[in-house]
Amino acid sequence: QVQLVESGGGLVQAGGSLRLSCAASGPTFNPYWMAWFRQPAGKEREFVASISWYANQPFYTDSVKDRFTISRDRTKNTVYLEMNSLEPEDTAVYICAADRAGAISGPSASMRAGAYEFWGQGIQVTVSS
Repeated sequence: QVQLVESGGGLVQAGGSLRLSCAASGPTFNPYWMAWFRQPAGKEREFVASISWYANQPFYTDSVKDRFTISRDRTKNTVYLEMNSLEPEDTAVYICAADRAGAISGPSASMRAGAYEFWGQGIQVTVSS
């Protein structure tokens, strides 16, 4: 009943920037947490960033902490990921996720892929050297 659609990916040179968007729809959309994960080719899905929907508190994995910014706009049901100083190691399919209200109670759980019920289709980000 909840649909998440990512946009804004593409190809950039190392050091460049991209802004990803994830637009949510559905009458039951009421997350406590939303997040971005990424999956490099041939590797497992990994946590990138999460944000509490109401408290607006962001959390990041160490490798992107000083370069990426996650934000949300509750009026648009949209989560963003601003990515700066991109590196080839950031190349991956980026996927947004949302939990069902009450499913995630804190930041530690928000970093686990298994905690999320709703997922987008994923969008490619490629960073050339």
